[in-house]
Amino acid sequence: MSARMHLSPAHGSHPQEPGGEQFAHAAHVLGLLADRTRLALLHTLGKGAADVTTLTAACDVARPAVSQHLAKLRLAGLVTVRREGRRMIYELPDGHLRRVVEEALSLADHRLNGTDPHD
Repeated sequence: MSARMHLSPAHGSHPQEPGGEQFAHAAHVLGLLADRTRLALLHTLGKGAADVTTLTAACDVARPAVSQHLAKLRLAGLVTVRREGRRMIYELPDGHLRRVVEEALSLADHRLNGTDPHD
């Protein structure tokens, strides 16, 4: 990988400081992540595409609740959906959100296990 490719905005830091619009959008996304069920759904989808039945089993939440949470995530553009026969398959559109969810869960693990270096 070339240095130019590594430093591009898609792979590295932002070319400029975030402004109000970026902070507002980030706060909206983080607000959607502030729900245990949505966080569990996104964690599961971070492993690969899945249908509602699979997500319901993985998250141990009632199917209607899973469907409602998926609808919110889809409307926010955080998940995509495609039809395969009669099944609707959900997935993450890119790796950004997967990494955010992984980091949040890693932080929680460190804090709960007392291994956070900043304590």
